[in-house]
Amino acid sequence: MRWGVEQRLEFIEFRLFWEGSINRADLVEFFGVSVPQASKDLTLYQERAPGNTEYDNRSKRYIAADKFVLRFINPDPYVYLGQLRAVAEGSAAPHESWIARLPQADAALTPRRDIDIEVLRRILDAVRSKGSVEVLYQSMNRQRPDPIWRRITPHAFGYDGFRWHARAYCHMEHKFKDFLLPRILDIRSKGKPGANAESDWLWNNYFDVIIGPHPDLTESQKIVVAKDYCMDDGTAVLPVRYAMLFYVLKRLGLLSNPEKEDPRRQHIVAINKAEVLIALEKSNMSQEVSRNIPAPAGGE
Repeated sequence: MRWGVEQRLEFIEFRLFWEGSINRADLVEFFGVSVPQASKDLTLYQERAPGNTEYDNRSKRYIAADKFVLRFINPDPYVYLGQLRAVAEGSAAPHESWIARLPQADAALTPRRDIDIEVLRRILDAVRSKGSVEVLYQSMNRQRPDPIWRRITPHAFGYDGFRWHARAYCHMEHKFKDFLLPRILDIRSKGKPGANAESDWLWNNYFDVIIGPHPDLTESQKIVVAKDYCMDDGTAVLPVRYAMLFYVLKRLGLLSNPEKEDPRRQHIVAINKAEVLIALEKSNMSQEVSRNIPAPAGGE
């Protein structure tokens, strides 16, 4: 089948599974196809997934049958909720979602960071061409209070849950670092690359963080936390790039001593805490004296 036809069959099944019904107008409105084409798509779906639909003359819609069997999609709650979140956060318009009747939803506010679109385009170009660029970067380093031009060879992007950064080789410091995209104020002059992506050991290697329920929870609370985090026998293994380890631990509340926190707020702990601390050292972490929490020496 042509990709467009296959996508419309997936759309039909998505609507039937999550919404319970579909008609020709849904296809016409979303894909801009003709009414005859929409009819063909629905007929094809019935041929490929016999017994999945029943036609309701009153509503003039195809209804999901009681013995509905998935043929074209592997439904994932996070696919549905991802679309709901995208609309709630404003990163997608309601008409771009496959969800017909969007339930009311909201998301915890995360302030948007100002990323220059031309900066992003040129960083992407440098990643694709495996070259370097000069960036005017505003560091939060005490030794560099003002923006300076520095050459970097970017090779990847990381998201810490709040901010995007470019993972890049810094020609000035001769090591791989994280450069926050909003702090790149300008960009110029392409050039030869520094170290390549294969040399970034912290990016290319993973450490397994093993998590489990907080020991001070009740047994029934531990069971629901294990279910919440998809744990097997009370633990779950999270493979994390060494370069992303600090950010992941920070988001999960595992940076300091989670076992001493109130279990009603901090539901999980690191089972392999000793190994985690060693991994943090290996991932080039340093101690930020002012707040007494680890901070990445490899990022600015």
